[in-house]
Amino acid sequence: MPALLLPFLAVVVVLTVTPGPDMLLVVRNGLSSGVRGAWYTGLGCCLGISVHATAAVLGLSAILAASATAYATVKLAGAAYLAYLGVRMLISAIMAGDEPLDAAPGDTPDEAPSRPVAVRRAGTAFRQGLVTNLLNPKIALLFLTLLPQFVADGEPRLRTTATLAAVFLGLAVLWWRTFSLAIGPISRLLRGRRSRRTLDALAGGALLAISARVALERGA
Repeated sequence: MPALLLPFLAVVVVLTVTPGPDMLLVVRNGLSSGVRGAWYTGLGCCLGISVHATAAVLGLSAILAASATAYATVKLAGAAYLAYLGVRMLISAIMAGDEPLDAAPGDTPDEAPSRPVAVRRAGTAFRQGLVTNLLNPKIALLFLTLLPQFVADGEPRLRTTATLAAVFLGLAVLWWRTFSLAIGPISRLLRGRRSRRTLDALAGGALLAISARVALERGA
């Protein structure tokens, strides 16, 4: 095992639980769709993380870090996607009182009326988490700068960074699973249309604010 594994774990725990756009999506989908919505959003986030981690281990993230144009392109694409999700949530909040809500597979009759159309399928929640993390260049730079700091002298660089990346991903999966299970009971308290509209309005506004901040901030 890597010699600096324990301090690496401490850093990863802090980074994993720090709120960001992915946390907001998981909370929104979890509160509106229960454990299923939160869990599949988290899994999508984890796949996005694994892509960035693999790119960092192979050295591909250095290309993104070295190119201001590539970094800006990915950053603006990510901001646009967050804005898209935010607008959709605001529209969902406005239309919630008029549009019927579809049941998700496996929903009980009591649950079906409270399921928002946007996340009634696991694939939708999964895709939201995946794309949000894939289009976040800061995750790529995080792995590019973080992993080498925990490779001790004399350790094989490629194997150690790959191990550290796998540990990071494993903790992320564990965190989102635990988080999704914890948010399930809370979601049962927010089944009404009014709660859904409030949740979508708050989440949509927050995503638009994050999108604007991402788009306007300077490069790495």
